[in-house]
Amino acid sequence: MGKGKKTKKHQHDDTAAAQSVDSSGAPAPHSQPSTGKLKNKVYEAEMERLHGELVALQEWVKASGAKICLVFEGRDTAGKGGTIKRITERVSPRVFRIAALPAPTPREASQMYMQRYVAHFPAAGEVVIFDRSWYNRAGVEPVMGFCTQEQTTEFLENIPGLEWQMIHSGIILIKYWLEVSPDEQTRRLKGRMNDPRKTWKLSDMDLLSYSRWYDYSRARDAMFAATDTDWAPWHVAVTDDKKRGRLNIITHLLDTIPYEPLDRPKIKLPRRQGAGGYIESDRPKKYIPTPF
Repeated sequence: MGKGKKTKKHQHDDTAAAQSVDSSGAPAPHSQPSTGKLKNKVYEAEMERLHGELVALQEWVKASGAKICLVFEGRDTAGKGGTIKRITERVSPRVFRIAALPAPTPREASQMYMQRYVAHFPAAGEVVIFDRSWYNRAGVEPVMGFCTQEQTTEFLENIPGLEWQMIHSGIILIKYWLEVSPDEQTRRLKGRMNDPRKTWKLSDMDLLSYSRWYDYSRARDAMFAATDTDWAPWHVAVTDDKKRGRLNIITHLLDTIPYEPLDRPKIKLPRRQGAGGYIESDRPKKYIPTPF
């Protein structure tokens, strides 16, 4: 199957991750998103175009045997889940797999720390999206007291080497940090309190994490300093505006991966067979109610 020429409509100038947030933990001035509310019609039209590109990426991944690993980290309520949902809603779950690991079992806790994550790394023809990842050891675990400082220090010293090995093995590794401002995080958490669709997102851990904003800021800064490498940099997305944030992340993702859309053969439906004497069964069927 031949390859067509890919035209990228957006190009990005990557900025060091550590420069995208200021010392207080809020987005730095130069990284502020465009102002003004994005009209839903414009958002959906652009998302439809990007979904088409994601399908083209999927077909390239299948044909080329590419291995892609996406890491999504960030503050609570920053929009990781919503962004991942938008990335995956029009592609095949057999190609795009989400790895959202729960708390480790006692058996997993006794293993080498990275062991349960490595099992989810992509094989040829796969895109694996980590909704939080091994970077728990650099963020939530030290902040919430689930590991020692020595364990975090050892992790930060060793993980750049592991990520180098991932890339050397042929994995395309892309890491995103989603940043939200303190005021917007407060607004979103309050919104979850009274919305029955979102109450499951609000746990005791979320409330405790909310009170430790600057502990998370310090942990993030240390993580960037140790793991924002030339071979596996952090890409920071300011997501106070969720719609713009999703569009920016997906656009950046498509610009970063060197895929080319494949030529698609023309599709024609085959002629449907004749009835050949078939008669519809008169056996009663249990139809569902139709209130709509």
